[in-house]
Amino acid sequence: MPSFDTVLEPNLVEVRNAVDQASKEIGTRFDFKGSSSKVELKDKELTVWADSDFQIGQVMDIVLAKLAKRSVDARYLDRSAKIEKIGGDKVKQLIVIKNGIDSETAKKLQTVVKQSKLKVQAAIQGDTVRVTGTKRDDLQAAMALIRKELPDSPLSFDNFRD
Repeated sequence: MPSFDTVLEPNLVEVRNAVDQASKEIGTRFDFKGSSSKVELKDKELTVWADSDFQIGQVMDIVLAKLAKRSVDARYLDRSAKIEKIGGDKVKQLIVIKNGIDSETAKKLQTVVKQSKLKVQAAIQGDTVRVTGTKRDDLQAAMALIRKELPDSPLSFDNFRD
């Protein structure tokens, strides 16, 4: 039976390269001379340090530009965390890199597929959603529907089986 998996996986190698490039640029830019601005990537968390909220915005602009150059979607970054003050006049922000479909998005995806009247079924399997159907054309229509209905998530499709 033809099927495919809907996943939410950033290319972590490209994310690491973008963060490294951003760190180099921060070290060489004139407007960051003498400041404690830096970017660090640990596991799937990006931490941005700076002297002020404004500088955190500038650092994030650099990181987003480097991610865009490396074809990494900015929607993978969860910037909902507040900017916190850490000793003196320094601030930091923790940014989580989304990996895997959360349960809320998976349920939304499943209901979109069920309401579409296509002859396909969606099953939640951990942090992926497997869509199965009898015809390849139905699966391709389901892919187009998922991209259209969930534009806020950078979903990708893999394990397409005939």
